[in-house]
Amino acid sequence: MIYSGKLQKYFAGFSLSLILVSDLVLTQKAPPALAQTVNTSIANAVTFSCNDSEATIKAKNGPKVVNGTTSVYIGYRQLSNNKDPIIARFNNGIKAWCRTDYETTKDDGTGYGLYWNGGSVLYGVFSSTGSQTGNDFRRFAIGRWLPSYGSGGGPKVAVIARINPANGDVSYATFLSAKKADNGQTNSLVVNNLSWNSTNSTLTVQAKSWWTPRRTNTNSMSCSGSSPYPYTVIFTGDLRTMNSASANTCS
Repeated sequence: MIYSGKLQKYFAGFSLSLILVSDLVLTQKAPPALAQTVNTSIANAVTFSCNDSEATIKAKNGPKVVNGTTSVYIGYRQLSNNKDPIIARFNNGIKAWCRTDYETTKDDGTGYGLYWNGGSVLYGVFSSTGSQTGNDFRRFAIGRWLPSYGSGGGPKVAVIARINPANGDVSYATFLSAKKADNGQTNSLVVNNLSWNSTNSTLTVQAKSWWTPRRTNTNSMSCSGSSPYPYTVIFTGDLRTMNSASANTCS
């Protein structure tokens, strides 16, 4: 019986050791939490200021792109009589930079989209409702595919800008709009998605264009049916050239 008691204690201790080792193995095999990555974000524009914390901006659920612990947010700041675009970058919850100087005219400009590859490629999508006196995106769009809002005013169009993620500087930009075939005035266009091709350094833009979308030479397409039309274009990365443009029921 003495031998039997010792044997029972031995097996009890051995079983406990197996449980502890098993728990240790399971703990070691548990996969680490994956870093969050959000490359593209298009959403309704939200308002925030450079004085806001990241938690405050994040809670608004506006467009943002994320790479690990770094996030970039875009939106607008509300002034007494108009809106100006704003972008802010946070690293580990600490503000790295915040910019409100992209467009400071009386235009109701907002930011509603971003693409970021996590490295040096960052694009912002902004809205514009017309040209006003002062600093706007035209100063960044000289020599690019479409250098201005164009004629008329009121319809909301898009501005796409290449941005330096290190400090928020705009390197260059292009307007992207529809063009009325009957009088040549600017018509509405809203961007739905951005994607980047790193192999040939091109930017694909998917949008919704009202009558009528533009060809690669900026002239109006010939369309049938009612607008808005699903519209897809491919830009060179420097936004100087549109390589292709297509829209449903348009040519």
